[in-house]
Amino acid sequence: MRLLGGATASASPVPAIAQQPGRTYRLGFLIPVARYAPALIAFLDELRAHGFVEGQNLEILPGGFEVRNEQIADLVPVLVKAAPDTIISGGDFSTRALQNATKTIPIVVITEDVVGAGFAASLARPGGNITGISLMSTDLDGKRQDVLVEAVPSVRRFAALADSNVATLRHLQRLEEVARMHGKELLIIQTAKAEEVVPAINGASAKGVGALNVLASPMLFLNRHHLAPNFNGHRYQNYPERGAKNYRWMYWGDAFPTLLFLKKKYDPDGFFRFEQDISPYPDGDGITRSAAASRFTDMTISG
Repeated sequence: MRLLGGATASASPVPAIAQQPGRTYRLGFLIPVARYAPALIAFLDELRAHGFVEGQNLEILPGGFEVRNEQIADLVPVLVKAAPDTIISGGDFSTRALQNATKTIPIVVITEDVVGAGFAASLARPGGNITGISLMSTDLDGKRQDVLVEAVPSVRRFAALADSNVATLRHLQRLEEVARMHGKELLIIQTAKAEEVVPAINGASAKGVGALNVLASPMLFLNRHHLAPNFNGHRYQNYPERGAKNYRWMYWGDAFPTLLFLKKKYDPDGFFRFEQDISPYPDGDGITRSAAASRFTDMTISG
């Protein structure tokens, strides 16, 4: 079975906060990631660069990290009662609960579509007490499905793995319509909890599904590592995973030598660079500079 998944992001403007001398700002979280996840560390680094330093004038309220959906109903009243200056929320499920619980505490949300979910009136003028980042990855679910169909044209039956906490009926129906336009059958698999994901995939495989599109969802994204063993290495990953030691094989698999060859042919001086680009440098995945160079010499560049 083949796998495709990914995300992009756009942000609505967040007004700058003028610091008040001598004041300690209290920041609450209701997010599914760990306290010291790379993204959160980067976020706190940015706050520090703007003068908000944990342990000095910034307090991080405990208890809001690695939150599962089933914990949200109990955690929201506690967090709102603590009355932090701002709450950081991850995903529609937690944000909806916070939206119903408070109209006064500012909430910065990371979700699929801030406007579409009804959390903000618009990106330019959010209104209310909620603003933040729209990942907009649901807009790309159909595009990824098209890419998957093109990548494995021999597959007749596809599946879309959806998080029932965030997926809408209209969105899923649209994916089914697009699949039919390609002459393909699309099986919708809905899961609500992390422990349901692998059994759902196994069930799809038993029904003859040859390729799977993992739809946008915080829950599915955080459990992406549990998906890999089910796909025999056939994964098409269209987002970078910062810090991955074997990213070349994770992203491109057996196609990497060919891409490396093309990189030398069309960009021999390395003008186009990225921290996880196609380059003949070691990154802990077994590719050494000399080995990559030998691959270059084994290929004939023409044209």
